[in-house]
Amino acid sequence: MFRVAIITLSDKGARGEREDETGRVVAEMVKALPGEVVSYEVLPDEQDLLEARLKTLADEEGVDLILTNGGTGLSPRDITPEATTRVIEKPVPGIVHAMMQAGLEKTPTAMLSRAVAGVRKCSLIVNLPGSPKAARENLEAILPALAHGMEKIRGDEQECAPLAEEWRRKRTRQGRT
Repeated sequence: MFRVAIITLSDKGARGEREDETGRVVAEMVKALPGEVVSYEVLPDEQDLLEARLKTLADEEGVDLILTNGGTGLSPRDITPEATTRVIEKPVPGIVHAMMQAGLEKTPTAMLSRAVAGVRKCSLIVNLPGSPKAARENLEAILPALAHGMEKIRGDEQECAPLAEEWRRKRTRQGRT
């Protein structure tokens, strides 16, 4: 069971003016890892606050996976990628590429996402979009690889080939090559 933290970035949500639908979608989906949500919070779009929380979750609480949602667009208050970039030690661009590809299959505006993914200590941090639909689509695209990635972060030395073969079979069944 992986320990998961979910952080929703929303000024209105943090003030109680908007309900956090996206965080609930993400929390439901991580059960498939299998994952247990050990921290769930809504923060305002404040870079210093997010950086501090990401550091605490990774460095002190040892959470396996930190999923942020919101703050990845082009609005002036969107700071999630900047905060994440400042705290990660190893970027994982393949996660971002997979999310971008999945998003572009649905809408051209997916190219405007500035999401970041990376590792800090033994925690994988992934930025998801703020919309429930987009967050679901992005998480569906990467969910099959997340458990394997977190096991590798923990130091697992098992071969990667079985996961790759399973992924190829699934894509073939879906009519993709």
